[in-house]
Amino acid sequence: MMEQIRKSALGEWESISTEIRPSSLKNEDGSLKPFYLKRSFSLLPEDHFKLEIINYADPYGQIPLVKIVLKGHTEWKGDHPIAEGAQKVDFTADEAYEVTPLISNFTDVLNNLAKENFETWETGKSQSILKKKFLPFGLSEGQIFKEYDLMYIFNDMMFWGARNIDGRGFDTEENRPTNLQIPMKRK
Repeated sequence: MMEQIRKSALGEWESISTEIRPSSLKNEDGSLKPFYLKRSFSLLPEDHFKLEIINYADPYGQIPLVKIVLKGHTEWKGDHPIAEGAQKVDFTADEAYEVTPLISNFTDVLNNLAKENFETWETGKSQSILKKKFLPFGLSEGQIFKEYDLMYIFNDMMFWGARNIDGRGFDTEENRPTNLQIPMKRK
C-alpha cells in the first residue's frame, strides 16, 4: 500500500488558500502568535521534494513577509494511525534551504538577528541558510532541518500533519503530528 501512496503523491501541490499555524512566538498576553502562509510542494521521483512557503503578515495573504525554499529527501516510515492510508514521512532539507525577505521590515529583522556568516540582507534577494546558524528559525551551525510529519492523500488532496497547538515543531518522533491540517490541492 505504501508504494501505491508514494506514486499517487508524486507531482505538484499547492495551498487552497492562506493557511494559519501556531508559531513558537508569543503575544504579550502569552498566547501564540498566528503564522500565515501558502505552500507550493513538489514530490519528485526517487524520494526528492521541493517546498516553497510564502509567509504573510495577514490572514488574507496580502502582505508577503518572506519566501522560504527547502529541497531535500523524504523517508517513508510506514502507516500512521490518523487514517487508513496515512503514512509517516520524514522530510530532510539536505539539498537547499533558502530565505528571501519580501518586505523591508522583515529585511531589517534579518539584518539584526542574522548577520553572522551572511551578506547584508536585501529585500527580494535570497540567501542560503543550509547548515548555518539562523536564530530567526532556531537553527544552529551545522544543523540540517528535518521534520517528522505525515502524509495522507484523499480525493486528490494532500494532507500533512497539523501543527502542535503549543507551537512545538515536528523535530522528534515524539512530536510527530497526530491530526491533519488544511490540505493542498493538486496543481
